[in-house]
Amino acid sequence: MRLTAFTDYCLRVMMYSALAGERLVTIGEIAHAYDISASHLTKVVHFLGQQGYLTTVRGKGGGMRLTHAPQQVNLGQLVRAAEADNVLVECFDAEHSHCRIAACCRLYRVLHAAQEAFYGELSRHTLADLLIQPAGLGRALGIEIHPVSG
Repeated sequence: MRLTAFTDYCLRVMMYSALAGERLVTIGEIAHAYDISASHLTKVVHFLGQQGYLTTVRGKGGGMRLTHAPQQVNLGQLVRAAEADNVLVECFDAEHSHCRIAACCRLYRVLHAAQEAFYGELSRHTLADLLIQPAGLGRALGIEIHPVSG
């Protein structure tokens, strides 16, 4: 299974925001740290805000921060939400599938089980699990670490 760039960016934004703690961070700051497009991150941040993962503050001095402590952010739920429109294979999208063998094919069940195992493993972890070595991440991203407590 391959995650979309959108999901990858969601995870990166969440990690960066977690490292910043309560400090507001900006899209430009994160784009610079990861050397990725600010326009792509704008869509990601909007999505994460809508989903309740980030709290955004508009205006001068604005930015974003995590809504919940990293220990409360389940990776399986986050990735499943970000990948909601991405189907593994055509037959997973019953509304748009044109597969001729769907009614008698066992591949669907095998792939569905594999996908659920993937999400199941992610669900065993939280955002905090990705921050075990925050100093190394901070150095790599050029950010001063201010971890969120609790």
